[in-house]
Amino acid sequence: MEFKIVNTICPYCGVGCGVGLVVKNNKVVGVHPNKRHPINEGKLCAKGNYCYQFIHSKDRLTKPLIKKESGFVETTWNKALELIAENMKEYKEEIGFFSSARCTNEDNYILQKFARVVLKTNNIDHCARL
Repeated sequence: MEFKIVNTICPYCGVGCGVGLVVKNNKVVGVHPNKRHPINEGKLCAKGNYCYQFIHSKDRLTKPLIKKESGFVETTWNKALELIAENMKEYKEEIGFFSSARCTNEDNYILQKFARVVLKTNNIDHCARL
């Protein structure tokens, strides 16, 4: 049985807390707080304590999906992005953005700038307040 701790950053918000993913037989099975990390010094919030659970979830999306009449069909990233770019031309005021606390502050800043300056919409929200 192979057992190791892989130090990384918690994916749930932009704070950047250090976590140690517990890996057993090449599968992430838990989390161990990184006491030497300068941000959280080994303390984790409720989300951080369970941040590993989505990694091996059977419900996790790993490829883009396009909705067809028969349901969702897997596609490539290039085809999905082409479809998005093609369909965005049809929308004006109807477009909005929802950002994520999993992104860095810089990522969130550039998204709101893109929404407001390029697409001329103030329809932008963020999940950190939930």
